[in-house]
Amino acid sequence: METPNAPNFESPAAVTDSPADLSQRLGGLLARVAGGDQAAFAEFYQLTSRRVFGMARRVLIDPELSEDTTQEVFLQVWQNAGKFNPEAGSPLSWLMTISHRRAVDKVRSSQSATDREAKYGASSQEVDHDSVSAEVDSKLEAEAVVRCLETLTDTQQESVRLAYYGGLTYREVAERLNAAVPTIKSRIRDGLIRLKTCLGVS
Repeated sequence: METPNAPNFESPAAVTDSPADLSQRLGGLLARVAGGDQAAFAEFYQLTSRRVFGMARRVLIDPELSEDTTQEVFLQVWQNAGKFNPEAGSPLSWLMTISHRRAVDKVRSSQSATDREAKYGASSQEVDHDSVSAEVDSKLEAEAVVRCLETLTDTQQESVRLAYYGGLTYREVAERLNAAVPTIKSRIRDGLIRLKTCLGVS
């Protein structure tokens, strides 16, 4: 099975489905992608690429690196769509988990290269990323996340869901909730710390 050419990332389709309808739609597309349906892959990409890019951009900062990571995520989707288990979570949560892990791996890879250069006296620049969210995301399963999300306050839960499952940036979350960006950052970070405690991540 050859990997199809990725659709144009610059023109993602608008998503107007309700969350339940979108989840059902994405689940159906993933089933078709697992069978090698390139048209289904293209539609899945158009429906979700903006969220994946938003997740990558938030972790990696650099737009070009974020675009590369987005393409890698969808290559992984094409190759592993058959591994999606609807009983473990929604298609979007599965996709966003893959996206965050891929972005975190990219950060770690970049940091390892930087550390090697620093060893020999080369100048380096530390990549800014949220170590708490990276630590949490790398160790938990979807069911545990859902269970522990319920322990957060309503405002924390809403902010975390929009950022990590909706693929929105801090500023977009702030605009959606009509709150200041520093307030949203604080809610999300406090929420992630509570998730870490709930999940027993050391």
